[in-house]
Amino acid sequence: MLFAVFGVIDLLLRVLTYIIIAQAILSWLVAFNVINTYNDFVRSFLNALDRITEPLYRPIRRVLPDFGGIDFSPLVVLLLISVLRMLLAGLASDLAAG
Repeated sequence: MLFAVFGVIDLLLRVLTYIIIAQAILSWLVAFNVINTYNDFVRSFLNALDRITEPLYRPIRRVLPDFGGIDFSPLVVLLLISVLRMLLAGLASDLAAG
């Protein structure tokens, strides 16, 4: 039962990683005018991604200094997710061995 919970948490963290990567790439494409934000679908999709990721970025943006237009908060969140996934894998293997 506990391993199933670890599996679900790991799956959710992987999905969140993909969402953050997609949001970062799409924000670059919007910044370089590759994607037209006047399209309703694109605008609503970007808005949905922003609503998902903004609560994760906000505390990190408060701590990080201003880098002049470059946002490193997605990178920090991805690093934290990687650390959390490693800790969960280690905990799962310790429980399996013990």
